[in-house]
Amino acid sequence: MKLEGLKVVDLSVFLPGPYLTMVLADHGAEVIKVEPPGEGDPGRQIGPADGPSTVFFRNVNRGKRSVVLDLKTEAGRAALLALCDEADVFVETFRPGVAARLGFDDPTLRGRNPRLVYCSISAFGQTGPYAARPAHDLAAEALAGAVGLTLGRDDAPAIPGIPAADMLASLHALSGVLMALLRRHQTGRGDYIDAAMHESVLASMPNVLGPALAEGRQPVPKHERSMGGSAFYQIYGTADGRHVVLGGQEIKFVRTLLGRLDRLDLLPLCEAGPGPHQAPLVAFLRDVFRERSQAEWIAWFAPLDVCFAPVKTLPEALGDEHALARGMILTDEAGRRHVAPAIRFRDEPPEPRLREPALGEHTRAVLAERGGRAR
Repeated sequence: MKLEGLKVVDLSVFLPGPYLTMVLADHGAEVIKVEPPGEGDPGRQIGPADGPSTVFFRNVNRGKRSVVLDLKTEAGRAALLALCDEADVFVETFRPGVAARLGFDDPTLRGRNPRLVYCSISAFGQTGPYAARPAHDLAAEALAGAVGLTLGRDDAPAIPGIPAADMLASLHALSGVLMALLRRHQTGRGDYIDAAMHESVLASMPNVLGPALAEGRQPVPKHERSMGGSAFYQIYGTADGRHVVLGGQEIKFVRTLLGRLDRLDLLPLCEAGPGPHQAPLVAFLRDVFRERSQAEWIAWFAPLDVCFAPVKTLPEALGDEHALARGMILTDEAGRRHVAPAIRFRDEPPEPRLREPALGEHTRAVLAERGGRAR
């Protein structure tokens, strides 16, 4: 696997850091998850469980080794420093300043191990007016403007269905870690990565920032190209109370569908671009889609070259024939299902270890390997 031999010390909790380090573990890295005594990572207690830990926890911590250290003690800090002295990557998600107070900030760790890639993930970054604010995903999305674009039919902001700030920060940080490791091959030195959830959201909206950047105005989501202003980028209800989407605005797709519906007279509305003028076409399609069930529309669209999809539930998505054919759902020895790694290599495919560690399961073994002892 691509990352065999890479040593990672992971002090992160919840979602952004653990997902990053799980991706590294899936591709062969040795990831040592350092947890506090007591309950460990709070993710161990979040949501339903289908085995020894919650689905939330195992979804972002499989393949790691758990070591319990009390970092408020000299022995615990000494053990952590020993782990970091031979590590390639260090990941933490404390509020800015906490790592320094505990004695394992970037200058300390990279002063001892110059090859270390040190990654901090926080809500707002290590500097600036918001740096010390407590925040999780929703607050970061709100301040970055994403929640203000996610409007319901009543035009009121709605909670997004995916943790965009958490996941985008994780993936930006992952990119940073890999770039720093690549550069280290040339310089022999690691680097420090300051990844912020807030900035990751801001940087991930290039397609909707036009009105704000160019004209200084708030976009009107229901008039914008990818947020409701186009009949062919829209959600429609079906006769059975379910929904489908049209997700491609290219004129070739518009012509195909409107031709099949004998309404090519509506084509100029799409040729004029997104906006309120498409309202008659949206109204027409809403009426059309209410005439059949979701299943009937799936069959009806099957022979057409149109960007169409049914809105699936999560259980349906996990059982989707394409996801299964692509091997995206894995099953462990206990019969639990896991989502497979999304990064694939032909020559060195990932080999995820479909087991999460018990709290402190590897403390004695890991520290013995490095000649130390816990706390």
